[in-house]
This record gives sequence, structure tokens and C-alpha cells, in this order.
Amino acid sequence: MRWLVTGGAGFFGINLIRHLLKRGGDVTSLDRQPFDYPERSKITEVVGDIRNHADVIRAVDGCDVVVHAAAALPLYPPDEIHTIDVDGTRTVIEATGNRRIVHISSTAVYGVPDHHPLLESDKMTGVGPYGTAKVEAEHVCIGARAAGREIAVLRPKSFVGPERLGVFALLYEWAREGRDFPLLGKGTNRYQLLDVHDLCTATVLAGTLPADRANDTFNIGAHEFTTLREDFQAVLDAAGHGARMRALPIAPALWALRKLEAMKLSPLYPWIYETVTEDSYVSIEKARTQLGWSPRYSNKAALVRNYRWYCDNADRLGGSGVTHRVPWKQGALALAKLAFRRRA
Repeated sequence: MRWLVTGGAGFFGINLIRHLLKRGGDVTSLDRQPFDYPERSKITEVVGDIRNHADVIRAVDGCDVVVHAAAALPLYPPDEIHTIDVDGTRTVIEATGNRRIVHISSTAVYGVPDHHPLLESDKMTGVGPYGTAKVEAEHVCIGARAAGREIAVLRPKSFVGPERLGVFALLYEWAREGRDFPLLGKGTNRYQLLDVHDLCTATVLAGTLPADRANDTFNIGAHEFTTLREDFQAVLDAAGHGARMRALPIAPALWALRKLEAMKLSPLYPWIYETVTEDSYVSIEKARTQLGWSPRYSNKAALVRNYRWYCDNADRLGGSGVTHRVPWKQGALALAKLAFRRRA
């Protein structure tokens, strides 16, 4: 099979492409950014924009399955989030003929939930430009599915693994330096994550199984997870400096983060700091039973695996930015490190 991966130069894109190549698949990557990985000679690279019909037509030529992973992230300007996530999804559907699409959505479509675990049948309520755009993009997919297209929609939890930096680089940098790490509140809430390897295996199943099993919507997340404090502590333990998670009072910490975010002095957007103190997990039973999917990594194992990749590659990482492949600018949080001394 030949797979088209939109957003192929991104964090999930490169992990999926490597996974597909190991399975013997042929891959085309469509991305606005160059595909600057060692696997470049093994794939077909198309530099283009998913909002451009001609670019998608050019990229999908000869492909059997489309994995639509390209998306704007929450730190992008609101108008760009909408055009990429909504208009781009519509263009990908219109330009790819009758090929099956695996659309990578997000559990952000559930908004701020009032119960757990969340089910695929629960109401979609986007919060902020990113969450709203993800909901609208799913409605585009649902409309196309109703018209006869085969579109599997995956809703992954926040996922980590090789090449993942973004907000997690904060934790990894502080852990590597032997510093305690701040935590809003006690950290006793359950916060489900996902290893990118497990998202790759779910994507392949959604792209290859018969339509009566795959043409549906699925939550994707870790099966094993404990509390936020315990799972993040696993990274500090792996660093070996004896650092600990340190609880911060929620109310004053939120006030400070809101002020810093308004002044553009913090890398944390509201969706992170307003929800990190709450439970956040989904049911994955539908994916396990209908797709036959089985996640390999727990929260702890996924975070530690990503941390070890970070340590092996920290000296070659580029500058900061707003994507998952680079560390986010720490802003005023870099000064906050001074209050968390290095441990021996």
C-alpha cells in the first residue's frame, strides 16, 4: 500500500512514516515544511499546503490511504487554526477522491468534561479556537462519511514519544538538570496520555481493516495510568537526581499564569493550565474491541521513553517555537527555575 501522510514532517508524521516504512509500506509526505529526516530518500516528499487543492491532488497521486494528521496547534493565531484545521480538512476530503481517510482529531473536542471516562458518543464542545476548530473539522468528516466516504476518526489523548518536545520539554529540561518540578495542586487527578507508537498502530488498523469495523470514531489513549503526580514523578526518578514534584497552591498559580499568558510571557496556553488539575481520561474499549487495538505503553513508560530520547538528543535540538518538534519558549518560567534549586 502507498500511504499519504499530511503533516508528514511533524512529530506524529515522522513517527508514523517510520512505522509504515518498517511495515514495508510506501509513503508520500505532504507538509509545508521540508522533510529533514534521515528517511528522506525512502519516501516521496511533496512540499505544499493542505489548503491548496492542487497540492493535495499532486500528493495523493498513486496513494491508497490518506492519514490526515496536518493541523495547526493551539499556539497558532486563531484565524490560521481555523483555516488549517477546518478548511484544510475539507480540501483534503474533496481532493482525495474515494480513498479512505484516517483523520487525526483530538480529545479536545470534549471540552471541559463533567464525567469520566469519556465515550465517543459524548457531546462535542470545543473550548477556544483550537478545540472549536477540531469540532468543526470532525463535522466536516461526519458529513463526508454520511455522503459515502470512508473516514475513520481517531481522537488521541496528548501523545509523547521520540521527537516530541513542546510543553513536555519543560519537564524534561528541569528533570535533566536535577530540579524539582512544579505541579498545580496536589496532582492526585488522573490524566491519561498516549505513546506515539500506540497511536501509529491504531492508525494502521483504521487504515486497513474492513470498513464495517474502521469507518467510525475512536478514542485512543493509554490503558495504564495513575495520577499526574505519580506519572510525572517517573521522569524525575529516571533522571536520578532525587528531584520531586512540588505542589503549588492552585488559585495564586492560576492567577499568575493567566497574567503571564496575557502578557505573552508564558508558553502555557489556557487549555493546559485550566485543565491540568482535573481528571482527564477516555474509554478506549471501542478501539480495543472494534479495531482489535491494544496499547503497549503506560503513561509512565511513555513519558520515560520520551525523556530518554530527549536526553540523547538535547545537544542537537534547535531553537524554540510553537510546534511539538521544538521546545517552547519558556518565557517567565525560565526565571521560575531559579526557585527550584538543582539537586546533587
